[in-house]
Amino acid sequence: MLKTLYRQIGQYKWAAVMTPVLTALEVVMDVLIPWVTASLIDKGINAGNIGEVYRYGGLMLVMAFISLVLGILAGRSSAVASTGFAANLRSAMYKNIQTFAFSDIDKYSTAGLVTRMTTDVQNLQQAFQQILRVTVRAPFRLVLSVVMCLVIDPRLSLIFIVAMVVLSVSLWQIISRVSRLFQQVFEKYDALNESVGENIAGIRVVKAFVREKFENEKFARAAEGLYKLYVRAESLMALNHPVMNMVVYGCMIALSWWGAHFIVGGTLTTGELTSLFTYVMSILQALMMLSMIFVMLTQSAASAKRVTEVINEQPDIVNPENPLMEVADGSLEFREVRFDYNAASPSPLGEGRGEASSRRSALYNVTFSIASGETIGVIGGTGSGKSTMVSLVSRLYDVGKGEVLVGGRNVKDYDLKTLRSAVSVVLQQNTLFTGSILDNLRWGNADATLEECREACRMAQADEFIMEMTNGYDTRIEQGGTNVSGGQKQRLCIARALLRKPKILILDDSTSACDTDTDRKIQLAFRTQLPEMTKLIIAQRISSVQHCDRILVLEGGHVTGFDTHEHLLADNQFYREVNELQSLGSGDFDKVDS
Repeated sequence: MLKTLYRQIGQYKWAAVMTPVLTALEVVMDVLIPWVTASLIDKGINAGNIGEVYRYGGLMLVMAFISLVLGILAGRSSAVASTGFAANLRSAMYKNIQTFAFSDIDKYSTAGLVTRMTTDVQNLQQAFQQILRVTVRAPFRLVLSVVMCLVIDPRLSLIFIVAMVVLSVSLWQIISRVSRLFQQVFEKYDALNESVGENIAGIRVVKAFVREKFENEKFARAAEGLYKLYVRAESLMALNHPVMNMVVYGCMIALSWWGAHFIVGGTLTTGELTSLFTYVMSILQALMMLSMIFVMLTQSAASAKRVTEVINEQPDIVNPENPLMEVADGSLEFREVRFDYNAASPSPLGEGRGEASSRRSALYNVTFSIASGETIGVIGGTGSGKSTMVSLVSRLYDVGKGEVLVGGRNVKDYDLKTLRSAVSVVLQQNTLFTGSILDNLRWGNADATLEECREACRMAQADEFIMEMTNGYDTRIEQGGTNVSGGQKQRLCIARALLRKPKILILDDSTSACDTDTDRKIQLAFRTQLPEMTKLIIAQRISSVQHCDRILVLEGGHVTGFDTHEHLLADNQFYREVNELQSLGSGDFDKVDS
């Protein structure tokens, strides 16, 4: 974990090194000033020597100015190092998240990742800044102050040593209890962020079902849990101050009592006693700072573990050693493919990974072959494995057993970028990003011209409604695509996928929000204008796939039919019953008794 964090300091190592050096020099100046003060009192004020007062007074001003400059430089260096460290942490986390397979993303909740990139990184930034300054300042000040006390009067220094032991034991008891509470705080942060994220993302559903009160109560429970933990932690932290005050006042009383006796006895001067008072405060403040550092480090240790966990996460799906950099064609083949969702972990099982799933396989012994350029329909009920199957084509998940071949080669042999560029997937629930329509379309091809974008939109039946908008292709898409309808969003996403000019195009129920006529036009455009592209069309309506070259029928993770529309009507009871129900105006796959 420490090695991972150290690597993220990166280009800010010089600032990180200079901060403790400058801080140490600043502490030296601070500790020497009371020593000069003692000489000013004894040799100047008490001796009535105004020249010595000016000399030592001038020296104190110079030392104070040097200390001020060193403090400013140390503060700036620590700010540069800590903020740069935080920026590198966020960048490293974000870059690694981009390499995650679906199974990796499933391991972390969205709220958890947000908390790690915000709250946890902020904690580490503050901790790093304190480490660079306070963890140098406090121990250095403590040691130098104790040394100066021993030099002035070893007898009175025993007071400080006893005080240090009492304060250290008390603070350790507080810290050990507080650290456990802070470990629980971050779990509550995740729950709070999850509540907020779900509510904002689904605000239309919340309002449509008038569930504001329920959501408010759910958020209040999450906030209340976080509040109670923080109250307990801060209550224990607050004990630092009364313990500190007790020890400080005890030291002052003891120092005053014994110091007065030593002055009367002629073994201690007034200036030396004044310096001792300054040093005792310096020692106890250093101890207090150390206690706060320990609490902060304990709190940040939990954050460090959560952040490094994401940075060091090894993606389940990686490139082979010598990957293929070209997909020959759009042919597709499944060979006895099995895929399981592990009940203990969201990751799919592979050979030798984890224990057997307690649930049935999402896909079991799936075997079929598709020639390049074919248009294949995929029909099946909820949970039949349609979406799971197409996720395996572009290695969003990896198979547990069997093989998936694209262009005649196992998908595991390809460079991931090459494979995913050759396979475009359009989901039922797609995402549009904030920006213009043209910006969103060019996600499919950053170099696409306006005419290429329009051509893709014409095939996706999107050009007409875009041109009716005030700003046409420069129309701004709001966050999440809230200013376009569901059908319009789907058509824009289809056009975006077409711009990639893939060898395999997968439409995962991605025309479900389009009317029947629009759906028919899209299918016609695909057949006439994209004859060489392999097309997999997942649909709930048989009318959307009946003109396909062949139709794949999935039931419970098994292939129960793979033929033309006419042959399936004749030979496949499930397909025939669905077709009859849809002809009568119904067509719920899950109500068909096959």
